[in-house]
Amino acid sequence: MRGATGKFTYLQGLRRPILCLASLLCFCSCGGLALQAAPSSAASAASPSSAPSVTFKFDFPGADPDHYAIAVSSDGHAVYDSDGKLSLQSDEGDPFHLEFTISQSTRARVFDLAQKARYFDGKIDSGKKGLANTGAKTLVYQDGEKIAQATYNYSPLPAVQELTALFQQLSMTLEFGRRLEYYRHYQKTALDEELRHMEEQSNQSGLQEVAAVAPILQQIVNDSSLMNVVRARAQRLLAAPTK
Repeated sequence: MRGATGKFTYLQGLRRPILCLASLLCFCSCGGLALQAAPSSAASAASPSSAPSVTFKFDFPGADPDHYAIAVSSDGHAVYDSDGKLSLQSDEGDPFHLEFTISQSTRARVFDLAQKARYFDGKIDSGKKGLANTGAKTLVYQDGEKIAQATYNYSPLPAVQELTALFQQLSMTLEFGRRLEYYRHYQKTALDEELRHMEEQSNQSGLQEVAAVAPILQQIVNDSSLMNVVRARAQRLLAAPTK
């Protein structure tokens, strides 16, 4: 997994005064993220390649992010789209698009669980009434022209439960990386608290594919303008055992 690579791309909207032209030019020249248009909705995330793929979509108004989609192909190419907020002051989400290489172990796990779930062919929702709404979730399997998908709130199938947890943890990890990149450029005082939360999740085994956000963690470690405690947290996350 430490060999995984990723490239973040943001469309944060020029509506924020902080993202003036000078900031954008500085952002690109710092070797950080490349700005480009992202899909208008996480639900628009498509299969990352022509290889067989498994896609997870999440839609839960009021959550953050309230829309995201993760597509993983059998060749290791992965795509993530979301509309999470970058700050509490945001009135709406900021489209985010990331393409990265997922580790072989996670890729194998995704496709093994998809097979155990019969590639989502048929009903996978429990159908029970009165269950708490935890968001509309959709799993999609695509292999050439063959497409099977199922939407659920809660599934009693162990394979679907495992896939749901895996993708939700992966989204959490990538959103941490996204916010860290933003804070490093525009709100350095927020880095310590964000990294502390990330460490807590790491200690609880709540993160997936930390290698996908390793570039921003390494940038924080190398940034001598930051407090030592902040750099130390980033270093521990890089060195922590990963899934």
